[in-house]
Amino acid sequence: MALVADKKKDIEEVGQKSKGVNVFLWLLSLVVVLVASIGNVAFAEQFSTPIRVVAIFVLIVLALVFAGLTNEGKRAIGFFSESRTELRRIVWPTRAETMQTTFIIIAATVIISLILWAFDSLIIAVLNFLTNLRF
Repeated sequence: MALVADKKKDIEEVGQKSKGVNVFLWLLSLVVVLVASIGNVAFAEQFSTPIRVVAIFVLIVLALVFAGLTNEGKRAIGFFSESRTELRRIVWPTRAETMQTTFIIIAATVIISLILWAFDSLIIAVLNFLTNLRF
């Protein structure tokens, strides 16, 4: 049993980057985002808006690529990949089932609203009776 756990640990560590490389990639990603945001303001007068939008888009994509190369980024990409696989397995309700469920919820909401309105009216009537009593 311990041998299997050690093999899994070894397999997981093979794809892992060192802490220094990881930090460097995160800093590089942060620098690229800062360049995009500061460059947008700095070059507002020199370049037109469409050119700056394309430049920002390219720089943000580059920052996401750098972030995706980190250990955390690889885990996030794996998570989203597994989530997409799970989304494909979902069995969505038919239109008839959706309509039926919607009508049931509307009916339950109306019934509960009427019950709460009746209790509220009863409480108000009792309080009015008690406060109008003269001793």
